[in-house]
Amino acid sequence: MNDTVNIRIHEGICHVEMARPEKKNALTAAMYATMADALAAAEKDPAVRVILISGSGGSFTAGNDLADFLATPPMDDSAPVFRFIKGFSELEKPFVAAVEGVAVGVGTTLLLHCDLAYAASDTRFALPFANLGLTPEAASSLLLPLRTGHARAAELLMLGEVFSAQTALDLGLVNTLLPEGQVLDHAFERCRKLVAQPAASVRLTKQLLKRSQQALIAETMHAEAEVFRERLISPEAKEAFAAFFEKRKPDFSKFS
Repeated sequence: MNDTVNIRIHEGICHVEMARPEKKNALTAAMYATMADALAAAEKDPAVRVILISGSGGSFTAGNDLADFLATPPMDDSAPVFRFIKGFSELEKPFVAAVEGVAVGVGTTLLLHCDLAYAASDTRFALPFANLGLTPEAASSLLLPLRTGHARAAELLMLGEVFSAQTALDLGLVNTLLPEGQVLDHAFERCRKLVAQPAASVRLTKQLLKRSQQALIAETMHAEAEVFRERLISPEAKEAFAAFFEKRKPDFSKFS
C-alpha cells in the first residue's frame, strides 16, 4: 500500500482503490507498481476469491499523470504500467470494476479484461491515445473491435472522443448503469455473490471464456507495447504533450 493506492482484503474480496482524488486518480508509475504487485499477491492468496478495482472521490481514473509519465516513460516490459496491464490481463480470479466520474485511457481499456463492470450513469469514458500521438494498449486494438465491431472501435480509438456511460453499456463495456453513489455498493454485492460460488468452478469458467483469445491477447499486447514505445518519442507525441502542458490545441499539420 502507498498513499495513493489502498489495498484491502475482506470476506474474500481484494479491493484495489485508486486514491488520488485531487487529480481524479491520475496514475503514476508508483501507483501502477503498487497495483501490479497487489494483483500478483491477490492471485496467489488463497483467502482472495475476487478482485475489485475502484477509484476514490467520485472518479475512476483520469488515465496517466502525463508529467509523471514523461518523467518515467515505459521503455520496456518491466515498466510498472506494462506490469499492471499484463497482470490484469492474466488474472485467473474474477476481476470486477466499479466505475464513476471519468474513465480515461487504461481506465477504459482495463474494462475489456474485467469479468463484471458497473458504472455510474453519468460516467464519461475516453480512449485518447491517437490524440496524444500514441497508439492503443492492453490489447484494446484486438478486444475492442471484437466487442463493438470494427467501425465503432475505429471511431473510439482513432478520434479519441469522450463517450457516455450509455454508449459504454450499449457497446458491452459495462454490465449495468447505476445512479451516482450506488456503484461501489452494487459491485461489492456482486463480488460477495461470486465469493459464495464454488471458487474452482468460477476460475475454470473464466478460463474457458477466455481460452480462444488468451494467446492472441498476449501477442497483441506485445505488438502494441513495441509500437507504443516508438510513438512516445515521435514528433507527434512531443507536439501533443507540449500542447497539453502549454494549454493549447496541438498542430499536427506538419507531420505525415
